[in-house]
Parts: sequence; C-alpha cells; structure tokens
Amino acid sequence: MRYGLVIFDNDGVLVDSEPVSNRILADYLTELGHPTTYEDSLRDYMGGAMHRIHEVLLERSGKRLPAGFDESFHARVFEEFRRSLEPVAGVGEVLGKLDADGVPYCVGSSGSHERIRVALTKTGLWERFAGAGGAAGARVFSSQDVGRGKPAPDLFLYAAQEMGVAPERCAVVEDSPLGVRAAVAAGMDVYGFTAMTSAEKLAEAGATALFAQMAELPALLQ
Repeated sequence: MRYGLVIFDNDGVLVDSEPVSNRILADYLTELGHPTTYEDSLRDYMGGAMHRIHEVLLERSGKRLPAGFDESFHARVFEEFRRSLEPVAGVGEVLGKLDADGVPYCVGSSGSHERIRVALTKTGLWERFAGAGGAAGARVFSSQDVGRGKPAPDLFLYAAQEMGVAPERCAVVEDSPLGVRAAVAAGMDVYGFTAMTSAEKLAEAGATALFAQMAELPALLQ
C-alpha cells in the first residue's frame, strides 16, 4: 500500500451518527430561537467542531448560545447514540483489511473525546483504536487536542505527527466538505465518502477520489 497511515473521520465515516446528531442539533437550535432545519444543519455544521456552531450563530444573529449549550446538546446526542447508533456498513471489513496489510490507522474527528468514545464503544469499534487494556484511545485524535477544528489542517497534522508519519504519506477518509478541505490543507490525499454529501460538493472541496460504499475504499487506497 502506498500510504503509511489512514486517518478516518468518525461521524458519518466510522459510525452512522450524522443523521442522529444533525436532527437533534436542528431541533435544539430551533427551540432556542434559531430556526434550523435538518438540511441547514448538514450544510452549515456537518464536519465542524462545536465552536463552529457558536461562531456561525453569533455572526448571523448577534446572539450567543446559552451557557451549558454544549453539555445539553451532548447529553441529548449521547442518549440517542447509546440507544440506536450503528457502525457504517462495511467499515469493520475495511479496518480488518488494513490490519491484515499492516497499515496503521487512527481517528481524526471534530467531535470531543467523549463523543468519539461513546460512539465507538456503542458500535463495537473502540478496541480497534484503544491503547493497552482499552482504557485510552491511543489512536484517537479530537479537535480538543488542537486549537482549531476543520477546515483548518491542525487536527490531521497533529494526528500524523503523533503517529510518526509524514503528511504526504497519509490518506484521510472524510464525508464533509469541511473535512476534505482540512485534509487538502494538510497536504494529504483525501477520499470522499458520498453517503451523506453529494459527490459534487466533495469534489469541489478537493477530494482525491470519491466512493459511495465502504467496500470500494480498500482498492482506492492501494
């Protein structure tokens, strides 16, 4: 394989969480007086860190979200995750192929460490990324670890540094234009998963290649 590291986004790539979290976000923002549809949430916030929600709404409305917004939002999301979250179809087989080929992989997500852990634990993927004993995610990197979230390249560059692989030898698997732009800015190849975002939008953001089913990814990485 031509890559020394594959960096996976979490939401929408490893776990099928984007429909859940974006519906909850749209409903919650609407409750707070910021009318938001599910489609609005996908367009404006998918792939971004929590600070993006605060920044976009402050710019548009001149009003700050209430104290405790992040905690309340995450409580709603985690409750639903624990009830119904599933892995993305075929992702277990992709990780198994990388293991068999001896190719390291990690998570690079805009979500908090807690969000990543809850999602990967519920879907049975946590041990794939956990350290010794499974207590800590040795191969889990969050926007919390860096100063800026996607579309800034900081998170992906940090993950590559911690994993000891040069950026140009990294492949990123992403499903949002923000994530694709971050990978491009980091100097990495990026494979756009079109399950939630149109191929056109991911291509416009700079995706190296596009795929619609996880079963297609291993061949693209060769």
